[in-house]
Amino acid sequence: MILSGLFKDSFAASRLLKFSTELPFIHTNQSYQIFSLIENPNGFICNIMMKGYMQSNSPCKAIWVYKLMLESNVAADNYTYPILFQSCSVRLAEFDGKCIQDHVLKMGFDSDVYIQNTLINMYSVCGNLGDARKVFDDSSVLDLVSWNSMLAGYVLVGNVEEAKDVYDRMPERNVIASNSMIVLFSKKGNVEEACKLFNEMKQKDLVSWSALISCYEQNEMYGEALILFKEMNASGIMVDEVVVLSVLSACSRLLVVMTGKLVHGLVVKVGIETYVNLQNALIHMYSSCEEVGTAQKLFSESCWLDQISWNSMISGYVKCGEFEKARALFDSMPDKDNVSWSAMISGYAQQDKFTETLVLFQEMQIEGTKPDETILVSVISACTHLAALDQGKWIHAYIRKNGLKINIILGTTLINMYMKLGCVEDALEVFRGLEEKGVSTWNALILGLAMNGLVDKSLETFSEMKEQGVTPNEITFVAVLGACRHMGLVDEGHRHFNSMIQEHKIGPNIKHYGCMVDLLGRAGMLKEAEELIKSMPMAPDVSTWGALLGACKKYGDNETGERIGRKLVELHPDHDGFNVLLSNIYASKGNWVDVLEVRGMMRQHGVVKTPGCSMIEVHGRVHEFLAGDKTHPQNEDIEQMLDEMAKKLKLEGYAPDTREVSLDIDEEEKETTLLRHSEKLAIAFGLIAIDPPTPIRIVKNLRICNDCHTAAKLISKAFNREIVVRDRHLFHHFKQGSCSCMDYW
Repeated sequence: MILSGLFKDSFAASRLLKFSTELPFIHTNQSYQIFSLIENPNGFICNIMMKGYMQSNSPCKAIWVYKLMLESNVAADNYTYPILFQSCSVRLAEFDGKCIQDHVLKMGFDSDVYIQNTLINMYSVCGNLGDARKVFDDSSVLDLVSWNSMLAGYVLVGNVEEAKDVYDRMPERNVIASNSMIVLFSKKGNVEEACKLFNEMKQKDLVSWSALISCYEQNEMYGEALILFKEMNASGIMVDEVVVLSVLSACSRLLVVMTGKLVHGLVVKVGIETYVNLQNALIHMYSSCEEVGTAQKLFSESCWLDQISWNSMISGYVKCGEFEKARALFDSMPDKDNVSWSAMISGYAQQDKFTETLVLFQEMQIEGTKPDETILVSVISACTHLAALDQGKWIHAYIRKNGLKINIILGTTLINMYMKLGCVEDALEVFRGLEEKGVSTWNALILGLAMNGLVDKSLETFSEMKEQGVTPNEITFVAVLGACRHMGLVDEGHRHFNSMIQEHKIGPNIKHYGCMVDLLGRAGMLKEAEELIKSMPMAPDVSTWGALLGACKKYGDNETGERIGRKLVELHPDHDGFNVLLSNIYASKGNWVDVLEVRGMMRQHGVVKTPGCSMIEVHGRVHEFLAGDKTHPQNEDIEQMLDEMAKKLKLEGYAPDTREVSLDIDEEEKETTLLRHSEKLAIAFGLIAIDPPTPIRIVKNLRICNDCHTAAKLISKAFNREIVVRDRHLFHHFKQGSCSCMDYW
């Protein structure tokens, strides 16, 4: 065309340019070279070039071509401005759009309905519904596209009232408008309105069905979503990727793998099984339903895998407890994103693999990946369970150093960690610094203060919570009743229990009754506690009976304890706690025959007593001690410190409480056994490894015994050290010979 001179013909050149811009395999730069060779391009040719840039996702260059038109005095027409407004919409460039609107008014194109519609759409996409509505209201000519564009704008920002007003005023409501309204109702959770509109529609297309099915799925009405999909399929409507994704999500939530398999078969029949989003949804569905083998087969056979595919497969392995396969797949990933790390780290934490959680988090740090909120919550929870305070504090410092926002979930997790590791002031500092506090945040603070012996402060916080207009929930009252039981506040506990029912209309659950039984039992009101159990509207659980049985042992009511213990052992022969408590009650009476009988039954049923285990963190490393443990690398130093502790305890007037040893052995052996309880070993190691004035912090898996409690008080005085022990029930802050629990635990 160049050689023949035909290229100088504007019409011929425009046809070549149009051909070039419409072919996807010809780069836009090649099309521009053709455009640049055209002498004196007219408005039609410029429109082709601008449209080509729009189709190739280069909207900025479309504006640049328009500037060339203005510089060359090339007249724009009514096809130019819609392209420009579309360019502004894609870039969310409202200012450029306003400037172009001025040109439209100047050139007299403001009455062109196509231009007006694209202008309305531009303002709507940019979130400026005020100017969009002004253009709409001032327009002299409106067509169906105008109404749909204005409606789409209100749907986009979620303005139900204005959208309903536009929809009701439409001279003709088409399927597109009705579908938009169903989508809006879905976003706002108004399922009833969406269903009503769907049923009133005379004509429905695939989008109509898909919108309502998605509405059900997004609003957790998974059964209804599957029923509607069945109706849709029976109506002969061809399915597409969007509707199948919603249906597979519903199958995953309901764990209905057979329905999921039927949908999978339909996907294959329609021929869309190779779509990567559907592949990922199927992998997730099978994994959620614990058919990880099928998920693995899909994953292995797929030719198109993306990041979501890998993450879905890892999550599937984690959910099914196959951590070795999950880790092997994780390690072989070509690229890891935050979701990949989160799947593994959160999976470890949820399955109580706390050491692995922290190790993997350290690997993540080495690789330079920044953790998100989900990962940080999991890691902080792991630090809490492992009593790894130093690592927990490092993570908190990391959050502050990197300017990460501490939201409700992350803040609550930090408060929970500090409270459970005995750092009350640090927890209060986090609480005060939170911009937004949820009911879970207040609950963590109330419960934490009570656990650390600050019952008055805990109840004051509950009052402050109500004053600030935060409505307490079931968990709040578990925390409040727990605070009352820690200090034996029977009247206060009754008052809050009644207030929960009468004032806040919260029906008590098994945990509330358990707190009340424990409260009465700790106060020595054993008959009242047993009567409350009998009056409960639900069957008492293991914890509730355990609280009463423990109270019987504490107050020496061997008759009641033996009667209840016998009954519980018959009902729960595999429960180690009940067997041990009953055995201890017999031992306290010197009834060794019955002790042997109970232990024989335990062996017969394969019941093993949970060994006492105490953990202590030193220089970022957690050390574990079992009762009588001699395996620690510094065992010799620990033995020497135990001897020194025994000497100083004797000077303080300590006498071992041999009643805590439920063995038929002589007193000297009992004293030796007591000295080697796990918390005493941990304290000895703490005295060696932790320099004052740093507190010695210990976490024990069982309730601290009377003898260790007395010894810890005297050790804190004899060695002038603060010792913090968190047992299964609460914290004990030992300082100068006294404990924060005031000997009430």
